[in-house]
Amino acid sequence: MAVEKLQPSPARPWSAPQLLASARRLVLTHAFRLAALYFLVFAASVLGVLLFVYWTSANFVERQTEATLDAEITGLAEQYSQRGLSGLIQIVAARSAGDRGDAMVYLVTDPDGKPLVGNIAAWPAGVPTRSGWLSFGLERNVGGHLETHPARGRLFTLPGGYRLLVARDISDAAAFRGQVRSTLLWAGLIALCIGLVGGTVMSRNMLRRVEQVNRTSERVMTGNLSDRVPVHGTSDEFDQLAANLNRMLDQIERLMTAMREVTDDVAHDLKTPLSRLRGRLERALADPNVGSSQSEAIRAAIDEADRLLATFNALLSIAELESGARTDQTEPLDLSDVARSAAELYEPVAEERGFVLAVVAEPEVKIRGDRHLLSQVLANLLDNALKYAGNGKIAIRVFRRDGQALLEVADRGPGIPEADREAVLDRFVRLEPSRTTPGNGLGLSLVRAIVRRHNGSLLLEDNGPGLRVRLEFTALAI
Repeated sequence: MAVEKLQPSPARPWSAPQLLASARRLVLTHAFRLAALYFLVFAASVLGVLLFVYWTSANFVERQTEATLDAEITGLAEQYSQRGLSGLIQIVAARSAGDRGDAMVYLVTDPDGKPLVGNIAAWPAGVPTRSGWLSFGLERNVGGHLETHPARGRLFTLPGGYRLLVARDISDAAAFRGQVRSTLLWAGLIALCIGLVGGTVMSRNMLRRVEQVNRTSERVMTGNLSDRVPVHGTSDEFDQLAANLNRMLDQIERLMTAMREVTDDVAHDLKTPLSRLRGRLERALADPNVGSSQSEAIRAAIDEADRLLATFNALLSIAELESGARTDQTEPLDLSDVARSAAELYEPVAEERGFVLAVVAEPEVKIRGDRHLLSQVLANLLDNALKYAGNGKIAIRVFRRDGQALLEVADRGPGIPEADREAVLDRFVRLEPSRTTPGNGLGLSLVRAIVRRHNGSLLLEDNGPGLRVRLEFTALAI
């Protein structure tokens, strides 16, 4: 029998938005900022070294040129002091004869600027006639073509207005300086590119280790308590962090498993006998021989059993939602429709108790969620408002803002003190000291569990007076 070899599916190329999002995420990381800081320090160091090398090289060539000119000028000054102008002219003529190969330039002129002797035909154009160091362009015949070379020299004014110019063609020095500048520039660019690539690679490697921790944390928060951070065996700081996180997750998993087992055992062990109790009481109530007082007692027992069952059902629902065991039945839905449906259901009860129930909902406020669970959220919030607000107006608002879908339920009751707003979200917490109002203290806990299941957030605010409950979800694009 032939066995077909499975071929791996080709990797899908990343799209431009994915690449842009990945680059933006990389730029915003601490690892990237640290790598950028190291790159700037590296770039400043390379730039400083290259500038120092260029400055010392260029200055060395310039100092050599000036030292040569100083030595030449000193020798000519001694000849002039010993032999006078005629002797100087003879020396300059001798030194100007032929191609010496040292690129020296000599010129002696009379007071009118007419050349007397030298290896250039005339006074360079545009060169001032003051004594001191001069930089100018010198026309030279190279291979039958006139070329302008840079020159550096010094002018002396002799008695009687005669002038002596001693200079040197520095085109070779300028070419050397340009070559050094070009070489250092390319070396600097290559070094900076290496530093940039190295910093990026270092940043990416560091970010990859951090992303592994983040991905593991996200999976744990969604209910996968058995997931662990990978350990690479390098024994570095990231491995130590991963090992500590894994030990912490082991402990959390043990505690959560034990707590879930206790909760499940209590709920399941009591749910069955309570159900049997309710069934027997219903049969007793159906017996025509039972008196009215006994019937009232039976009805009270049934009501109490219903409350106990509701409490345990709420506990089971919260446990399922927080553990992630509940089956995902989310779908795109309009949050405004959910709000209107809940308002229609509770409007008769609100009117009977003296409330005005108002709904202000923008159209097409879409999210991805479980309609049944979100309806239960609104039912719990409206139940609380009808129980504790006394009377007045209950307002439901649904709107979009900054890519978020917001659902608000506000009343005009006594509200909840700011110091207690976090505590009331816990299980079995009730702010009523007498605890005479019907309820089990699980309504807001169930609301929070459902909102977290939808990756949303819950906020209790002052409605001035009253309480405003705000739920925020990620809105779907219209």
